[in-house]
Amino acid sequence: MKSIVNSMNGLPWILKLILCIPGLDIFWSVGRVINGLAKGSILWTVIGILTIIPGAAFMWIVDIILVILRGKAFAMT
Repeated sequence: MKSIVNSMNGLPWILKLILCIPGLDIFWSVGRVINGLAKGSILWTVIGILTIIPGAAFMWIVDIILVILRGKAFAMT
């Protein structure tokens, strides 16, 4: 699972930004769940699950800002 997270972080900057568009942001939400599972962290896994449905309304804005500022979406370390 760690290789999936690394490949997501290795995407070109412009593709990361495109994947932050509403509707496509589910890519980063699923990535947060995978990242939580890879770390073995229940907290990050639950946060990832909550960003899939209820958090989809605002997480795309957070992801765009973070991709522009630091090159990674929220919780994708």
